[in-house]
Amino acid sequence: MAGGKAALLLLLCAAVLLAPASAADDGLTKFKLYWHDVLAGTSPTAIRIAQAASTNSSSKDEIGRAQGTYTFADQATFGLLMNMNFVFTAGDYKGSGLTIYGRNEVLSAVREMSIIGGTGKFRMARGYVEARTMDSGAKSGETVVEYTVYVKAAAA
Repeated sequence: MAGGKAALLLLLCAAVLLAPASAADDGLTKFKLYWHDVLAGTSPTAIRIAQAASTNSSSKDEIGRAQGTYTFADQATFGLLMNMNFVFTAGDYKGSGLTIYGRNEVLSAVREMSIIGGTGKFRMARGYVEARTMDSGAKSGETVVEYTVYVKAAAA
């Protein structure tokens, strides 16, 4: 019985300590960005390492770079494992970054992946992104994906 009371007391103390942090944490930031994956032409932004045997305007100002990898992760569907950092080089978030990780089932209209961290203005970030393919790149060699970002970060 004493062990149960001690555990309950510990749980209540933890809840009291965590409550102020939760109440003060209301700063959700939402924005959109467009990811261009160019495999063709004279200035590709991605290279194919291996292949199985079988706005969304690029004229807009660049605000950053996507850095990371994606690998096929499913034998039945067109599912990718995404490991990606959005590194901001201009604009309001210059010098900051977001880390995205998760499954990207490319043929789905909307895919959701986790934000698992960040740097700069996005330090201690958590949230998610919704990805929507705007152009599959079948004709142009340039895939364009709209990312809607929902993120909370620690106050600086």
